[in-house]
Amino acid sequence: MKKYIIGTRGSLLAVTQCNQIKDLLEQKTNHKFELKKIKTEGDLKTDKPLWQLDGKDFFTKELDHALLQGEVDLVVHSYKDLGSDRPKEFQLAAITERTFGNDILFIRKDILQLLKDKKFNEDFIVGTSSPRRIVNVEAKFNDYLPFGEKLNVKTKMLRGNVNTRLQKLNDQDYHAIVLAFPGIERLALDEKASKELTPLIENLEYMILPQSTFPSAASQGALGIECLRTRDDNGELLQALQTVDHKRTKDEVKIERQLFQTYGGGCHLAVGINVTKIGENYLVSQKGVVNDIQIEYQTLEGISKPIKAQFQKAFLGISPKALEKMNLNFERYLVDKLTTKKPIVTEFTCNAPLVVTSLHTLESLKNSNASPSSLWAAGTKTMRTLAKAGYWVNGSSDSIGLSLIEKYLSSALISMFEKNNKAQGEVTLLTHDQSSNSFQNLKSKKIHTYDLEISEGTQDEKEKIEDCPIFYWTSYRQYQTYISKHPKIINAIHCCGIGKTYELFKESNIDVHPFYSLKTFDQWLMR
Repeated sequence: MKKYIIGTRGSLLAVTQCNQIKDLLEQKTNHKFELKKIKTEGDLKTDKPLWQLDGKDFFTKELDHALLQGEVDLVVHSYKDLGSDRPKEFQLAAITERTFGNDILFIRKDILQLLKDKKFNEDFIVGTSSPRRIVNVEAKFNDYLPFGEKLNVKTKMLRGNVNTRLQKLNDQDYHAIVLAFPGIERLALDEKASKELTPLIENLEYMILPQSTFPSAASQGALGIECLRTRDDNGELLQALQTVDHKRTKDEVKIERQLFQTYGGGCHLAVGINVTKIGENYLVSQKGVVNDIQIEYQTLEGISKPIKAQFQKAFLGISPKALEKMNLNFERYLVDKLTTKKPIVTEFTCNAPLVVTSLHTLESLKNSNASPSSLWAAGTKTMRTLAKAGYWVNGSSDSIGLSLIEKYLSSALISMFEKNNKAQGEVTLLTHDQSSNSFQNLKSKKIHTYDLEISEGTQDEKEKIEDCPIFYWTSYRQYQTYISKHPKIINAIHCCGIGKTYELFKESNIDVHPFYSLKTFDQWLMR
């Protein structure tokens, strides 16, 4: 059995996450590990935002020195703190699994009540020193506040460790603050750290910010482990560290860091970049400002060659002018036109998490006696609509599917809030009559709040549908109904979103091509 020393920053979060890596390494190897705390410049200088300080590598220089001098055997970093230009003597031995990458916003409950009562009439002040967060929060966050459309969101400098920042919020220095969700989650997972966290969040509410609107820093949520490349131990330590290497996370952050460098890199960069692997595709979100140019991209990379081949075959020999005259979008919108979602006002109560799967459930929500412990939305459009109606929404599946909300609700931090909010009973899903929406592991119940009705259409409309070579389906039931009425279209190209509909297509072994949204499908189709 060998004994190794891990170099770490001395903050509560750094020590906590290092201890979690220490425990994981000891579980997976026959070695022992211990921590050595090292103070860094970034921890000592908290009077200014990092991007206003001279120099670089504020959280790594001292750790680098300790590793080079042999004072420690390995170092654990928040991977987003590591620059691209690392000392040639260093080996990136592992990138650990990223459970969450989002930012999370905390708001004082007294301010939230003023918002809901339409009594908040001043600038809404959010604490953060990140240029990326400053740009995106000031531009977009008022749309996510209850009755917040006309509110002016401003940011104010916030530095210090996690506990210090939360205390400043409780001390009424800010109306809200933004932190990295993965860091808070690691504190919540630790017994000692969670006890310190409990009183700090007692009078707060939270919102997990959707990556599509507020993408996190490149590689946020991943930890990087480094050791010396020239170490004379026949690769024994490297082999031990590679037991905690995580391929999916490594694939995601590699793309994030490559995109980050295309903008120039650096802590002054005001662009959020997140990549999430979904099946064989990568959902890429980029948002911010570079050189006064607005950056806003949301794409699903990796659209397979088969759809391109199918598409080309379907339109073989048709000239561009003829294609334009066909107006391909018409048939797809025709399908939407013949699909009607009819709201049904249903009475219900709920004292547990409540998930709104569609805007068509809003009437039932307004007329209910629900006092949910937390409120969740299927997508950001639903999230913003609920906010406009005066609701505080804790998070969204971001159009990826209910599995993401289930993942949030299973987190240690959110469980602390559910306990604070006295959650009772099963998670409630507001959905349609034949919905297959459900969680895999959490107990839940479905409330019928709207019906899906599909009309026959005129003879001309039927012919247009049967002649259409490509379809975008908004639900699996919609696809099933149209196939039963128009068997001919089974050989068309079928597309859908990346959430539950896509999962149902795959479970039924039906060839389908995913897109992030109807908007991105339109962009691809027209291109």
